[in-house]
Amino acid sequence: MARVLLPLPDRDFDVTEVAVPWHVLSEAGHEVVFATEAGATPAADPLLLTGVLFGKLGAEPDAKALYARLEHDPRFVAPLRWADLRDDDFDALLLAGGHAKGMRQYLGSELVQRLAARFFVADRPVAAICHGPLVLARATHPDTGVPVLRGRKSTCLPRYLERLAWWSTAWKLGDYYRTYPAYVEEELRAALGDEGTFVRGPLVVSARGTETDDRAAFVVEDGAYVSARWPGDAWRFARTFADRLHAPLTRENVTASSPSIA
Repeated sequence: MARVLLPLPDRDFDVTEVAVPWHVLSEAGHEVVFATEAGATPAADPLLLTGVLFGKLGAEPDAKALYARLEHDPRFVAPLRWADLRDDDFDALLLAGGHAKGMRQYLGSELVQRLAARFFVADRPVAAICHGPLVLARATHPDTGVPVLRGRKSTCLPRYLERLAWWSTAWKLGDYYRTYPAYVEEELRAALGDEGTFVRGPLVVSARGTETDDRAAFVVEDGAYVSARWPGDAWRFARTFADRLHAPLTRENVTASSPSIA
């Protein structure tokens, strides 16, 4: 059984990208440990529970049901504090996403970035989805100062999908879908450098992977590192990471996987 660290902001994380991996990893026998900046009980982006626009564009019913269960998990209710975390106390790290402004507390935390860098440099299993790769994009090697993602392979929330969500809702919600002025993909590409590879994956607008159907889902695997694009990949992302925890790989095994990739 692996002990998986899942740091979160106090509010606004993505319902699906936290609840689904928590469920899948727990069902696989792993222990998921949550942490927030000061140990406060975290809360997901409320619009993803009620519906972002006219009751639509929120989390799927299965993810909301899992989140309702997660809210009763003692490790979620009473998380650890970021300042008290020791990477040696955990076997793996999971970096979830979310786009509302409360996410900046976590995505911009130098403490979380340094912690993530230590996991990555030690080649321990690390998973990041949607905005989660921004933590790694901003994390640097403790010895060289070079981004830990330099020369690696990764995906994240693709620019076209972030732009589409913003353009289609800005008239009502303003910059709700723009966490930062720069797109997530732009910052990730800069961290990967010319030596790395950004993998966009198949074009997607609404089709999502589910608990029983991965045809619309996509993940990228680079050794012990697993990344995914958005909540529609969450089930496949979580299962792939659970597999990594049973048999962590070396960087010699580098793949991108999707049933529908061209």
